[in-house]
Amino acid sequence: MDDAAECEIDRLRSEPATERGDLPPSAPPPHLRRRLVTADGVDLEAAYFDRADHVHAPPALVLAHGFTGALDRPALARAARLLSRYASVVTFSFRGHGRSGGRSTVGDLEVHDLAAAVAWARELGHERVATVGFSMGGSVVLRHGALVGADERTGADAVVAVSAPARWYYRGTPSMRRLHFAIQHPLGRLFSRYGLGTRVRAGDWNPVPLPPVAAAPLVAPTPLLLVHGDRDPYFPLDHPCSLAEAASPDHTELWIEPDFGHAENAASAPLLHRIGEWTTLHTAAGSRADAAAASRRGHDGRPRTDAAPGNHTD
Repeated sequence: MDDAAECEIDRLRSEPATERGDLPPSAPPPHLRRRLVTADGVDLEAAYFDRADHVHAPPALVLAHGFTGALDRPALARAARLLSRYASVVTFSFRGHGRSGGRSTVGDLEVHDLAAAVAWARELGHERVATVGFSMGGSVVLRHGALVGADERTGADAVVAVSAPARWYYRGTPSMRRLHFAIQHPLGRLFSRYGLGTRVRAGDWNPVPLPPVAAAPLVAPTPLLLVHGDRDPYFPLDHPCSLAEAASPDHTELWIEPDFGHAENAASAPLLHRIGEWTTLHTAAGSRADAAAASRRGHDGRPRTDAAPGNHTD
C-alpha cells in the first residue's frame, strides 16, 4: 500500500459513528443550495441550513472543512445539522473539493472562498456571522480573520479554529508526511484527485502565505476560539499552544480537549454543542460595532486595504 492510500485510511479511521441522540432519525436537508463566485473567479458549491426554530435575526455560522472534505461529506453535514440548533449554517466546498471548481491551494487562496461564503450569509440577512474552520479550514479562518477582519460584508464577528496547524510545511508526524506526499508528489496528487476527490494545484506557493501563527494576533479584537485534541494524529499540542501564545490574550480562548482526535471527522456531539454555545455568546448583538471599527483602522491605526471580498451568483 502506498503512502497516499494510507492518508485516506487515516481519514476514514477517524470518522466516528453518529452518536445516539446527535440528530433526529431523518435530519432535514439544506434549505437552500447556491453557486458562489469568489473574488478571483472560482465557482463554488454552497448550502444553507436555516435555524429550525426561526429565531428573529439569528447569527450564522460558516463552516470551513478540512483537506479532502466537502459540503456533502457526512462529517461536515453532521456538524452543520448539529450547529443549526444554535444558528443558521452555511457550508461550502473549498476550491478543488467536491463539486466546486478550481484546484486546492491548501489554505492560500481559500481565503477568497471563505469570504464569498460569509458574504452570502450576510446577503441572506444575517448581521452576525462566525466562521468555524477545521484543520486546513482552521488555518483559513485564522488568515481570513487577520486579512479581512470584521469587514461589514465579508468579515466575521467571531472565529473558531479547530485542529488548526500553527505553521506551514510541518512534517513531524507520520500523518503529515503522508499528507505532504498527497499534495506535493505527482502520484500523490493523482491519488488525491481520483481517490480522495480533491484536485490539488501543482507547484509551490509563491509567495508563501501568511502562516497561521502570524495571523493569530491579527484576528483581535474579534473573539477567537482555538480547539485542539490531545490525541490529534496530525498536529501535536505545540501547534495550538503556539497559536494561543501568539494571539491576543484578551480576545482568545484555548480548549485542549481530552481524547479528541482531528477535525470534523472526530468532533463529538458534546464538543460541537459547546462550540455552538460559544459562538452564540460571542456573536451577541452589539459586539460587532467595536470589532468593525477596529478592523477598519487596522492594527497599526491605519485604514485596512487588504480585504479579500467575495460575491455570489444564482
